[in-house]
Amino acid sequence: MPTLRPLDLTTFAQSLLRAGGASEEEASITARSLVDANLKGYDSHGVMRLPYYVQAIKDGEVASGAELTILDEGPSRVVADANWGFGQVQAARLIKKLAAKAHAEGQAIGTMTHCGHIGRLGEYCEMTAAEGLVSMFMVNSHGAAVRVAPPGGKAPRLSTNPLAIGAPNGDEPLILDFSTSATAEGKVRVKKIAGEKVPEGWLLDSEGKPTTDPNTLYATPCGSILPMGGNQAYKGFGLGLMIEIFCGAISGGVTARPVPYPKKGNCVFMMFIDPARFGGAEHFRAEVAQLVDYVRSCPRIDGVSEITLPGDPERRLCAKRMADGITLDGENWNALVKLAGQLGVETPRV
Repeated sequence: MPTLRPLDLTTFAQSLLRAGGASEEEASITARSLVDANLKGYDSHGVMRLPYYVQAIKDGEVASGAELTILDEGPSRVVADANWGFGQVQAARLIKKLAAKAHAEGQAIGTMTHCGHIGRLGEYCEMTAAEGLVSMFMVNSHGAAVRVAPPGGKAPRLSTNPLAIGAPNGDEPLILDFSTSATAEGKVRVKKIAGEKVPEGWLLDSEGKPTTDPNTLYATPCGSILPMGGNQAYKGFGLGLMIEIFCGAISGGVTARPVPYPKKGNCVFMMFIDPARFGGAEHFRAEVAQLVDYVRSCPRIDGVSEITLPGDPERRLCAKRMADGITLDGENWNALVKLAGQLGVETPRV
């Protein structure tokens, strides 16, 4: 399996995106975001997405050069249309506007429709935590890519509808980032491309029976991803249902429906809070720090060396992969090499 230095992989990703039709700005922002996802262990949101992003440009599902249109706004809100622009680019633009409003007013809420895939939500929580803001991000798939069946059902009705919440905590912000399904769809796709089985508890086939074959999710009729929650899957599905409403209905966008929306992308909901304008910045810092210390001091069961909090695994893996490089499985790497050949891009040495 090839291992690449993060800088080399970023340069390669930028070249592929530029050759595929992205502008210099779009290629730079998107490539950095994808490689950052690989560094943090979210390979499902990393460079394996490149063939799909390039195909989306070709198919007109993503538009290079798209502006972020502000449909309406107030002192602490923004309603935007991304015009099918690159998700990472449009998300950064909306975050910049909302962060300024949150600092000025204490809080800000923004929505965005017609947006390309915005990638790993935790990345944006990290960005806003660095500005001292508490944040929450949600997305749906414009109701187009339903993958998750309700408990007791055997046909998908929702997308994986991820949620991310971030809180500043010095150099170790708390970043909670997960799909409301048993796994992200991208992780199933990674296994499919690699020709590997998925773990038990991820998938059901089209008859609602457990399976470890990733191909069943993409078959006709298709299988589905289980909701998060195991024996209490109604919790994960219920949370995903509410995210569908926050993203698709509140924004003026689209929710899941019998006839899917013709384009796959994201409807987005963002909320920022400036603790300085509520209980006070110093109070917030002190309370979060003592809470973290208190939780980490919990007596541990045998074999557990430390208490892990949201954001810890990503920081540790990032440090390791920055030092050792990012390893890709053979089939996903071959997909990138094939794309490079089609676009006339030089493949880096591994």
